[in-house]
Amino acid sequence: MDEDEILMEAEDKMEKSLVAFQQEILHIRTGRASVGLIEHLQVEAYGSKMPLNQMAKLSAPEARLLTVQPFDKTQIAVIEKAIQSSGLELNPANDGTLIRIPMPELSEERRRDYVKLVGKLVEDARVSIRNVRRHEMDNVKKLQKDGDLPEDDAHRVSDSIQKLTDQFIAKVEAAFKAKEADIMEV
Repeated sequence: MDEDEILMEAEDKMEKSLVAFQQEILHIRTGRASVGLIEHLQVEAYGSKMPLNQMAKLSAPEARLLTVQPFDKTQIAVIEKAIQSSGLELNPANDGTLIRIPMPELSEERRRDYVKLVGKLVEDARVSIRNVRRHEMDNVKKLQKDGDLPEDDAHRVSDSIQKLTDQFIAKVEAAFKAKEADIMEV
């Protein structure tokens, strides 16, 4: 394994950690309606659990309204029940063909709770990125010890891994700031 392979592997793993974090914060509610909030809700249908986005067309026609149009109208009650029991504090209304989900205003306290939740996810993402750094640094040390990587190259690769780590943590921080502003916006 040469320097470039080590750096590419580290960057790839850090990118995956960043993408996972970004996907996770999509599901956290803000003041505006977003289909990302409900698209992965698991619905018990046809004898198994399925993500909501595979059972219905989801849209956000207004800033405070989500709509769910089931592909199979017979599943509307099951979908409505899954939304109600999701823990997202949503109250869907169904007219027989379409489920409308009004997004209630978030209280100041609830907004702060969501920011704390995002903060915990930020810390998890940082830890994940640092674990990648630690793993790759261990690889560099092992290659150096085995004589496969000269000391100067090992220092250069270690510095590059640290720079990558700093870049990805900065991206996580930027995503956090954007989500925090989104949540706290009234």
